[in-house]
Amino acid sequence: MSNQANSKPNIVLILADDLGYRDLGCYGSTAIQTPNLDQLASEGIRFTQSYSGCPVCAPSRSVLMTGNHAGHTSVRGNSGGIPLQGSDVTLAALLNSAGYTCGGFGKWGLGDVGTTGVPERHGFNTFFGYYHQVHAHTYYPSYLWRNSEKIELPGNNDGDEGKIYSHYRIFEETCNFIRKNSNRPFFCYAPWTLPHGRYAIPQEDPVWKVYQDKRWSNSAKVAAAMISLFDRHVGQLLQLLQALDLDDNTIIIVSSDHGAGFRFEGELDSCQPLRGQKRTMYEGGIRVPTIVRWKNQIPQDRVSDHPWYFPDIMPTLLDLADLPVPKGIDGISITPTLKNRGEQKKHDHLYWALPLYDFGKREFKPEGLMEAVRKDNWKAVRPLTNAPIELYNLSHDISEEHNVADQWPNIIGQMNSLLRQARTAGHPQIEPKMPEGKRYR
Repeated sequence: MSNQANSKPNIVLILADDLGYRDLGCYGSTAIQTPNLDQLASEGIRFTQSYSGCPVCAPSRSVLMTGNHAGHTSVRGNSGGIPLQGSDVTLAALLNSAGYTCGGFGKWGLGDVGTTGVPERHGFNTFFGYYHQVHAHTYYPSYLWRNSEKIELPGNNDGDEGKIYSHYRIFEETCNFIRKNSNRPFFCYAPWTLPHGRYAIPQEDPVWKVYQDKRWSNSAKVAAAMISLFDRHVGQLLQLLQALDLDDNTIIIVSSDHGAGFRFEGELDSCQPLRGQKRTMYEGGIRVPTIVRWKNQIPQDRVSDHPWYFPDIMPTLLDLADLPVPKGIDGISITPTLKNRGEQKKHDHLYWALPLYDFGKREFKPEGLMEAVRKDNWKAVRPLTNAPIELYNLSHDISEEHNVADQWPNIIGQMNSLLRQARTAGHPQIEPKMPEGKRYR
């Protein structure tokens, strides 16, 4: 018996890793086949101005989980093992306390085994995959983790080839969780690792046959195949929900943790027409594809230009589930936009920050703070701590080609003020000590 009639909706949040703004057909790609995500967009709402929490993995996920932007959330660096604090209140913890069974499958990136940041300490009944994000740089790991218990993958040696392609196993675990919990409210968080490098795809997979003869670089061909595999598995997950009679009572969100790792100009054109890519504060690093579907609740086949970002995911999902939203977070529910009714509250501004890490010295660079702030259609970028602010008008310069800082000193003054106020000192960003010669446990 399904929980279709249950008043609490199921929630499936699928997060791609390094998916570019233009990597899906419904966002303009002519190079990559994504029929399932294109269909999903036609059944829900697609956003043209949705933003991640940061242009790199860990801080962006921290923003998503805590509902606080990159100047307030716990994990702000991207060294790989900085953990959430034990006192952090996460989306999963709030849903779990409201009666949801919570499962996560893929790359966590917010605390390695033995730290305060492990997912089972933050609301997840089960988590299967990679805990430390550097561990996730191989698709053929010798082991993965389930609730801090090591699960060996025989035939793998952490290289570029092996017997078990990790994403296959992660997808299988995702589906098993949904089957097991089909008659109770669940939150399925699927931060799958596709299409993050190191690029790898089993050559026997049908998606490789689609791209193997393209006149592109090998990396572009493999990345395209990984995105099509991601699309296929989204489609299969949707079919599972339908088979279990869950699709009408399940909220689906698909997004990316930040922009594409590589632009693949003239091949995939993953970031066009945006400037930059992952690791930059330009639009190509933080503007991401986002699709939301909830049958009979969210009007279908719509495109929205409402600007919003990852802090808003927590309050939105709690709001949709008719649960209280914590006070003091940075996020704002976008339920009125999703349901196309009521007045949508808007952010005064959106803020992003990233402290750069010196892996040789194992410390953050003193002058290495990247920041950006968007207010209305004005976007300010400060590439480094003491660098001059760049200013762009996104209403007619989405590609951020024209720095107009010299022409608008009053706007620069406002942006400077916002940048000074947006960020608190936060917790020390300390990379935990690891066993000799290892970057993760």
